[in-house]
Amino acid sequence: MTASASNYVGRFAPSPTGPLHFGSLVAALASYLDAKSCAGRWLVRVEDIDPPREIPGARDAILNALVAHGLDWDGEILLQSQRTAHYKAALAELSAQRHTYACSCSRQRLRSLPNGYDGQCLSQPPTSRTPAAIKLKSRSFSYQFEDLIQGRQSQLLQAPQDDFVLWRKDGLVAYQLAVVVDDLAQGVNHVVRGSDLLDSAVRQALLLRLMGAEPPAYGHLPVASKQDGQKLSKQNHAAALDNSAAAANLVRALQFLGQAPPEHLLQGSVQAILRWGCEHWHRGKVPASLAIAVD
Repeated sequence: MTASASNYVGRFAPSPTGPLHFGSLVAALASYLDAKSCAGRWLVRVEDIDPPREIPGARDAILNALVAHGLDWDGEILLQSQRTAHYKAALAELSAQRHTYACSCSRQRLRSLPNGYDGQCLSQPPTSRTPAAIKLKSRSFSYQFEDLIQGRQSQLLQAPQDDFVLWRKDGLVAYQLAVVVDDLAQGVNHVVRGSDLLDSAVRQALLLRLMGAEPPAYGHLPVASKQDGQKLSKQNHAAALDNSAAAANLVRALQFLGQAPPEHLLQGSVQAILRWGCEHWHRGKVPASLAIAVD
């Protein structure tokens, strides 16, 4: 469901596991500029569906950082923690269509399998008393698409080794199901995000098609990494953005994205930088690489 400029809906969906860092800003800025340069809407969704990993105060810190950098969103913020009933309804529908099954395999067992999941729980279903995750029967599914940044992509799921979790054994919704349900609910038709999620495109496309919808247009950005190749992330304690240096942060992110901002923008306001970014945004200038090392 590729959208024209007039009905473009994009989104930025951070998890409250720590404050925004430079890599997060790159993703937020690129998705914002891609939407606004097309006269589209830019939504913010907080993916707070994994309480054990969440950091107290992180949600407010993330939203404050977006505001400090002039990245004002359209409409209300969607909190995934308030959407459990919708995820359960989608799971029930998929299960009614016999697209799911229960899997009680431990992580240790799954890690020990050399060729991916062997389908044990398809042939030997766990009892109703056994704690189990709910997986999607992925079958063999091929997905080809033109990534807005990375170009032509061809991805393949093979059953049963690529079957993936929709509902976790601990009773929490899994990322893939929540993302698809919310993208559908919000009418998202353009997803610009980091290349670390490139492998998710085929899984989300399969889920969307099982739900009777077409996938959005995907654009996967190079992620910012350390010199050793490790992605900047909250988990490896990437430095939080300095909100008092918002203008410099934005110019640096524009440079990372290949947009070649003029030097005088460093003396400009946040609003002037974003205005320049919207007027000069060009997807084709974004490096078609999976990662770029930053100092």
